[in-house]
Formats: sequence, C-alpha cells, structure tokens
Amino acid sequence: MFILLIGIRNSMAKKRRRIIEEKEEEYVFVPSEFDEREFILKDIYGTKVLFVITAMAVVVGIIGAMLCKANDDIGWIIATVVSLLTVLVMKRLLIMARFRADLLDMKTMLMNYLLFLMLALGICIVFVNAPFA
Repeated sequence: MFILLIGIRNSMAKKRRRIIEEKEEEYVFVPSEFDEREFILKDIYGTKVLFVITAMAVVVGIIGAMLCKANDDIGWIIATVVSLLTVLVMKRLLIMARFRADLLDMKTMLMNYLLFLMLALGICIVFVNAPFA
C-alpha cells in the first residue's frame, strides 16, 4: 500500500506538459516546363537512328555469314570481331551518315548498340545454317 501511495504522489506532483504544435513546412511541387514538341521530335529522331542501325546490322550480319562460310574453323570469331568493331565505330558512322548522335542520350545509344549486336550476330547465325547454306 505504501508503494501505491508513493506512485500516486509522484504522479500528482508532475505537471502536465502542454504540447505546442509547430507549423509544418509546406512543400509545393513545381513541375518543370515540358516541351511536348521537342520530346516528339527527339523520339522521332531516335527512331530514325534505330532504323539506320537495324539496316547496318542486317548488312554486317550478311557479311559475317559470308565470312563464316569462307573460313569454317575461325569464321565465327571473325564475324564476331567484325560486329564488335562496327559497334566501336558506330557513332562515327552515324556522323558520316549525317546523323547527330550527340542528340541521343547514352542510355538510348547503349540500347542501340546492344540491339545491333544481337541482330547482326543473329542474322549471321541464320544465314550460316540449313535453309541458306
């Protein structure tokens, strides 16, 4: 009982603290200006570059298939090296074809390079095998 009285006495002696609410900072989201015309033109330009890269991949794939047929043992290595070298000079080739590759962001160009490699080597494999051999 003595412990209960001490507990009541201590709780009675404490003052209530008033909670003062502080004003929260108001955040205002201001979106940046979006130029729809520029976005569409940039997207169309990226699509044109993609079509040119696809055409180049078809040509390099056919050249790689001819190299594979000419050299049975190491033809696939030569075709792969030709495809990789073409990727390394792709930006210069686009500039020579009067495309401004600097307008495209790095992510788009990396995807274009990857697509080129897959398509060129895929076409090379298809033309080396049975129906076209």
